[in-house]
Amino acid sequence: MTNSAKTDDIIFNFFKQICDEKNDQKCIQLGNDWISAMEKNLKNMETNLDEKDKVKYKFDIQNNRNHLNSLKGKSPSEWREYATKCMIEIMDNKR
Repeated sequence: MTNSAKTDDIIFNFFKQICDEKNDQKCIQLGNDWISAMEKNLKNMETNLDEKDKVKYKFDIQNNRNHLNSLKGKSPSEWREYATKCMIEIMDNKR
């Protein structure tokens, strides 16, 4: 199994946790944990880019930040809907 496949499985399972969580507060916390982890990953990736690549990927980095910001404040039902869409996308990309 490739590393990408393992990563997809981990991400899929995380989103499944969000969907399956019956406690709304815990669902929101899982979603917020997702945002925090992705913000940290984005910051680490940006830190490791040389200046030329920072300029090259500036638009993509900002789009990712905007997307993460758009997730903040979601309700439990919105998190479950988002997680479901992400799981479907992961499954579609495996085909």
